[in-house]
Amino acid sequence: MRLTPRSELMARILKLQQLITAAGFDGIVIVQNADLFYFAGTAQQSHLYVPASGKPVLMVKKSLARAREESALEEIIPLINAKEIPGMLADYGYRDLGVIGFEMDVLPAALFMRYQKIFAPAKLTDASKLIRTVKMVKSAYEIEIIKDAARLNYAMFSRVRDYLQQGIAEVEFAAKLESVYRQKGHQGYIRARGFNQEIVYGHILSGSNLAVPSFLDSPTGGPGLNPSFPQGAGYKRINANEPVMVDYVGVYDGYMVDQTRIFCIGQLPEKMVRAYETIISIQETLKQNAVPGALCEDLYTRAVDIAYQAGLGDHFMGYPEAAPFVGHGIGIELDEWPVLAKGFKIPLEEGMVLALEPKFVFPEGAVGIENTFVVRNNGLETITNFDEGIIYL
Repeated sequence: MRLTPRSELMARILKLQQLITAAGFDGIVIVQNADLFYFAGTAQQSHLYVPASGKPVLMVKKSLARAREESALEEIIPLINAKEIPGMLADYGYRDLGVIGFEMDVLPAALFMRYQKIFAPAKLTDASKLIRTVKMVKSAYEIEIIKDAARLNYAMFSRVRDYLQQGIAEVEFAAKLESVYRQKGHQGYIRARGFNQEIVYGHILSGSNLAVPSFLDSPTGGPGLNPSFPQGAGYKRINANEPVMVDYVGVYDGYMVDQTRIFCIGQLPEKMVRAYETIISIQETLKQNAVPGALCEDLYTRAVDIAYQAGLGDHFMGYPEAAPFVGHGIGIELDEWPVLAKGFKIPLEEGMVLALEPKFVFPEGAVGIENTFVVRNNGLETITNFDEGIIYL
């Protein structure tokens, strides 16, 4: 079992403390599982208090024993009731707190109101921007784990030829690949920060199902199996001469890669082939231009321009409703910062990890590619490797 080293946790906490000080907060209380894992190395039911300066304190309700095994933080103490937190923090010298940050982007309103009473008269404010900013740039330790996730994806994609055949139902095909995932260590759960952005493994879709829209902020949706989870593989049987998209998220030891490839039994129509050539052109342009200092918004605009120059702009990133981005940060969560989208003016930094996913969607199907990259000084380094052409069977 891989445990996050203390040096890694403290480096993250130090970066967060610098932002806490600059924002004028006394400290931040972290309760969401993904953020707990990032800053404490454990996702046990806890409250992590990160002060502007001083030692962080992890207060654990369940399971204390596992939290002490998993986390390399020094101060890990039991918590019976959240009402006890102010007194527990006072014992560590954290008294008279005036401004406390919380993860307002993911914190339920009922909990927020409870914390208002518990920490009164302190002002509770949003610290999600600070947290997401720290998580944007990955360390060498994180990138190595992400590369392990990429190896997991390579193993899964390598088995597509074994299972993809004419007449197989999408959901059956998906189940076979998901079995490969699980046997090789996929944790089985895709963390996403956005409200109601639920996803399991990803999308395996074929032909016209690639054009079925759904609620997810994604270029594709798919029918799913029922209205309670209306996305992903359906009961449709895969036919010859149509695109089969495997867009799956590999997760290993908590970290993700996002990757898409197009398969076909037979031959794709020329329209799809030409669209795919434009897809590759967009990817290669972004790879060359995504250097430190490049603005995310500018990269998105360049991708859209290429799509329109090819006469395919109306089908870029979804049809009839397009996803408003061409790439996104990825790490412990699927939808991390930065986002290659209009209005996202954050400049790239070395060590950011991005999933770029240019796609064209038509009523009869879709084509696209997705890879996960790390930003380097001279452009993007590819983390996810597999044949980047249309893969014919």
